[in-house]
Amino acid sequence: MTGILLINLGSPKAPTVPAVRKFLRQFLSDPLVIDIHPLARWLLLNLFILPFRPRKSAAAYQKIWGDQGSPLIIHTEALAKTVASQLGENYAVEIGMRYGSPSIEEGLKKILSKSVDELRIFPLYPQYASSSTESSLTELFRVIEKIKLVPPLKVIPPFYDHPSFIRAWVEQGKEVINRMNPDHVLFSFHGLPERHLTKLDKTGSWCLQVRDCCEKMEIANQACYRAHCFQTAKLIAKELGLTEKQFTISFQSRLGRTPWIKPYTDILLTEFPKKGIKWLAVFCPSFVADCLETLEEIGIRGRDSFLKRGGEHLELIPSLNENPLWVEAVCQMINEAGKKK
Repeated sequence: MTGILLINLGSPKAPTVPAVRKFLRQFLSDPLVIDIHPLARWLLLNLFILPFRPRKSAAAYQKIWGDQGSPLIIHTEALAKTVASQLGENYAVEIGMRYGSPSIEEGLKKILSKSVDELRIFPLYPQYASSSTESSLTELFRVIEKIKLVPPLKVIPPFYDHPSFIRAWVEQGKEVINRMNPDHVLFSFHGLPERHLTKLDKTGSWCLQVRDCCEKMEIANQACYRAHCFQTAKLIAKELGLTEKQFTISFQSRLGRTPWIKPYTDILLTEFPKKGIKWLAVFCPSFVADCLETLEEIGIRGRDSFLKRGGEHLELIPSLNENPLWVEAVCQMINEAGKKK
């Protein structure tokens, strides 16, 4: 039997201030997320973030929380169930969240209790980032070191340009694009501090220094999150028949005062109406499951900001969630991993 662990970022247990504070403490204590001196990180977290942000974040979670709980957990669980059904009885599929519950350790132990002889680890992050992909794998191997006796494993790599992933997004957005005929299409990805990118630039002279450094994949940017995002957006746009002038790539969810990768989604949403863009369609292709960042940040706050500045209609294209084409894509990538030596 083959064990499949689907890893996602995670969610608070409840949309309450105590639960959100606990989640944020675990999340923002990760040195791969806030990559500064440990003392500075502790001071930032305990003096500036945790006393204030949990209340604001809890209020945001309350706007999207369903009867069954967190949308991110609900959709990831549904994906795992459907993937398991598609793959058949020779596969044991579980989920593990990097932060919160069910944890990576809990998911892994469930799989190992079924006497699997092979593991395939699937981080559900399309584009590579140290704060998501690397952090999740670091936690995975910490757990493995503690458990010790585990079967051979394979990790499914970032799939930002995988044809089946692109196809799923194209089909997800096609109906919306055809129905609303937007003035413009925005591809909004989760943001990162610029230093997260420049630290991975082995040349020391490419990342964010060369004009259009992310426009195409080069040897210098193979592990660059921003370059991965550009490729995802361009591939989706091409399949949708969009010209370069019909779409924009941006980055959301920035935190703090340090420079984050640009352009910023929230700024663009206030500027679009001034340029005559009144009907806007928004993709969020760094998220394979709807969550706070898609449903609240874009679907509620982003829409309000756009409308207040003169926009007339903003439509958020739902994430892939349990879309049958996405389930098919996940199964295909799992099977492809099994064929690689």
